[in-house]
Amino acid sequence: MEKYTVVGVRFKDAGKIYYFDPGQLELAVGMPVIVETVRGVEYGRVVVPPRQVDETEVVLPLKKVVRVADAADQKKVEENREKARQALAICAEKVQKHGLDMKLVDAEYTFDNSKVIFYFTADGRVDFRNLVKDLAAVFKTRIELRQIGVRDEAKMLGGLGSCGRPLCCATFMCEFEPVSIKMAKEQNLSLNPAKISGVCGRLMCCLRYEADFYHEARAKLPNVGKVISTPRGDAKVIEVNVLKGIVRAQLEDGAIIALTSEELS
Repeated sequence: MEKYTVVGVRFKDAGKIYYFDPGQLELAVGMPVIVETVRGVEYGRVVVPPRQVDETEVVLPLKKVVRVADAADQKKVEENREKARQALAICAEKVQKHGLDMKLVDAEYTFDNSKVIFYFTADGRVDFRNLVKDLAAVFKTRIELRQIGVRDEAKMLGGLGSCGRPLCCATFMCEFEPVSIKMAKEQNLSLNPAKISGVCGRLMCCLRYEADFYHEARAKLPNVGKVISTPRGDAKVIEVNVLKGIVRAQLEDGAIIALTSEELS
């Protein structure tokens, strides 16, 4: 199987990592770079140093790292961010003018200014064709309106979770993974939506962090209500502490005993 030398580049904090061909450039983690992408020339930072990977791990053909970014490139990035803030305000006025039921979240200029992208949330489909025409007349460049979900909105805007720490999705999570109510049940958490939902209104991503451990540990313990054999006779399970690996059971004479997972095996 053929090997390819690649570097991992990220365009946003906690954004997805994309692989590029470094060519003859000597690159290290943290270096700002200019790269070729499907949407044009972009500015990013190296987060994975040069390494060899199998062809199954990359999308071919690999785009190249054009060069290491210099001070002029970084200045252009800051100018683009300021232009994007102004563009967002203008777009908000146009949305109100057209009476569209959509919530603007963010705006972004591509590095070469060939396109400005507006991100928004909405409950359903939005006919924004007239809005795009208006925006194109103002900005004199290609316009893209991209509808995103509420989890993506939280990732873009950031904030603090119920734990008091910055949102996981906005600080280190590259991609969202499925989270289910079953994970909350297996961890014996309150099923009150207000307690297990994040600022986006969806189930908290952190429910997944310990899900595998709880699932494996839970499989070694009996369910509440099951009758088990103990050194003191049969007993009915009345409580299961998965984290500690302890089961509390009630004997036929009413006494309560505690057993560890080792004692049950």
